[in-house]
Amino acid sequence: MDKIPISMPVVVEGKYDRIKLSSIIDATILTTDGFAVFNNREKRALLRALSKNGIIILTDSDGAGGLIRSHIQSITEPDKIYNLYIPQIAGKEKRKKAPSKAGTLGVEGMDAALLREMFEKFADRHAALEKPRDPITKADFFVDGLTGREGSTARRNQLCMQLSLPQDMTPTALLAAVNLLMSREEYQAAVARLPEG
Repeated sequence: MDKIPISMPVVVEGKYDRIKLSSIIDATILTTDGFAVFNNREKRALLRALSKNGIIILTDSDGAGGLIRSHIQSITEPDKIYNLYIPQIAGKEKRKKAPSKAGTLGVEGMDAALLREMFEKFADRHAALEKPRDPITKADFFVDGLTGREGSTARRNQLCMQLSLPQDMTPTALLAAVNLLMSREEYQAAVARLPEG
């Protein structure tokens, strides 16, 4: 069965949720790493930037999932947040020795057909027909003076300011953010606006 193309990023709690969804949808899937999102300023800034165009949140239907969802909503554009909720079904995931504190299945334990049904309304039918996006690479960062050169850190910080991202992002984190936030043409235009180093 084909994956459902979704143009908006999807936010889930952990890597097993991402693994489950990646077999069902063709989308950028970000994890909060549980409660780590509360203290990770890079991830919070990325979520804030992404929410300007819309994000889908799918956390577990327990207390922890509710807290994480609430926190994401408090730091992002509320009118561009699409909340999906899984039903509360008693049970435990196969990989776990014991059920969760709430005793219910999380996203990773949900039936694939149910998850497909939830995401079907967000399907971007045109995405499957579009040519693949030309991603920005580490080589681009090097050529553009964002890594591996004297003054690269300052240049990255200038790009971060331009994109409303936190200062001192690692090159890897900034590269991931740039690829989520803009096309190659938009990236090149942003780099062209940077002062000469």
